[in-house]
Amino acid sequence: MASVREIILTFSCQDSLGLVARVAGVFAERGFNITESSQFEDTDKKRFFMRTVFDCPVGVTMADIEALFQPVADDYQMDWQISDTACKPKVLIAVSQWGHCLSNLLNSWKVGSLPIDIVGVVSNHEVMRPLTDWYELPFHYLPVTPDTKAEQEAAIWRLIERSGADCLVLARYMQILSDELCRKLEGRAINIHHSFLPGFKGAKPYHQAYERGVKLIGATAHYVTADLDEGPIIEQAVERVSHVNSPEQMAEIGRDIEAVVLNRALRWHAEHRVLLNGSKTVVFSR
Repeated sequence: MASVREIILTFSCQDSLGLVARVAGVFAERGFNITESSQFEDTDKKRFFMRTVFDCPVGVTMADIEALFQPVADDYQMDWQISDTACKPKVLIAVSQWGHCLSNLLNSWKVGSLPIDIVGVVSNHEVMRPLTDWYELPFHYLPVTPDTKAEQEAAIWRLIERSGADCLVLARYMQILSDELCRKLEGRAINIHHSFLPGFKGAKPYHQAYERGVKLIGATAHYVTADLDEGPIIEQAVERVSHVNSPEQMAEIGRDIEAVVLNRALRWHAEHRVLLNGSKTVVFSR
């Protein structure tokens, strides 16, 4: 097994006196150096969350590191993960007919500012094929009807398994995933919603916002669950509008927000900055 130069440790567990010292100490004794660290205690649940980046001593492998930390994790009954920063998460992107989020993600990936490895784009329409081809990525056209939904989702799952995708990103993919697929992808699928949840669900959200005379419109990125648009929220943003903005103008502003919010959420997920906390998240953003 190859040696590792830098790792990210994330964990959560019940808070306990001396926990941070124990974690830092076991790594310091073996020559690891902390370059970044964030922590948070949920005082209501008495649960502790931590994300730490370590420079590794020469020659250490991931198996060595996991064996080193396992006794600590067992003692504190942690939910934990150790990741090699050299290994970028593999991402499959699903899209329908709107390309603003897809274009943003592809451009960030191409210039190297988004730390992911895009393994392909899947769509129930052909519209985004030229854009995907321009980036020289595989495009998978999987049309769907109510009668073929189960078969189409099975094909998506085969794509995920075959490509080794760690994450499915719904970049304005206008299909509702089945409960079964949501369960398979728990904590591994990110959706962008065209409003500041829980407001304005359903069809024509910006027309709904216009009719209500809203002064702020926004977007929400969240993990996908079987409860429609109610998964743990990763990131949100808003933009001010006024009575002079038409529904079409609001939609244009909203698309810009959606692209930014989804990009930011995926970046934080890829950098292991998002820890699940029941129906919520702890996000150690920069």
